[in-house]
Amino acid sequence: MTVVLPTAPEFGASILSQPAPGVLDFLALRRSNSALTLTAPAPSAQEVDVLLRLATRVPDHGKLSPWRFVILDEGNKAEFAARLEAIARARGDLTAVNKLGKLKVPPLAIAIVSSPRQADIPEWEQLLSAGAVGATLLYAALAMGYGANWITDWYAYDPEARAILGLSKAEKVAGFVLLGTPREPPKERERPAVAPLVSRWKA
Repeated sequence: MTVVLPTAPEFGASILSQPAPGVLDFLALRRSNSALTLTAPAPSAQEVDVLLRLATRVPDHGKLSPWRFVILDEGNKAEFAARLEAIARARGDLTAVNKLGKLKVPPLAIAIVSSPRQADIPEWEQLLSAGAVGATLLYAALAMGYGANWITDWYAYDPEARAILGLSKAEKVAGFVLLGTPREPPKERERPAVAPLVSRWKA
């Protein structure tokens, strides 16, 4: 599918905000797909470029861009998963081996890497920005008509796995967004009641 976005505004240009009820409908029904149901086709290279452009339009205090992406297409993802499996088998950890299914099945994965910068902006805020990138990438892929799932699992935290992915010691995996075409629609899951989660501050 060819995706045509509005031309990116120039720096300093005024951006007129318009009501977007369709976006509200999308958010009201948004549901991630099971990674094990995702198959080809995945977003094309052009579509991935669009998704990443959208994913980076997030709150970013200080304009630091404290994140980056690692694209794992089908062939390279298979090699990455094979190396992870070798790590797990060398440790005799069959549970970790079995958890690789979510990574192996979908045709495409994009790792969101949190890369905090040396700045006056607290690292916590930079980490939150990386989380915003992950959510926006997930939503954009679903809005484009693909299936998507955001996972972490053991290989997001394991030092050897992070080294294979090419992370520095200061970097962390915010998540792997798995992409493809769902074989079946997702089923609604239980959602939290909002009222118990809300309080109103009073002076």
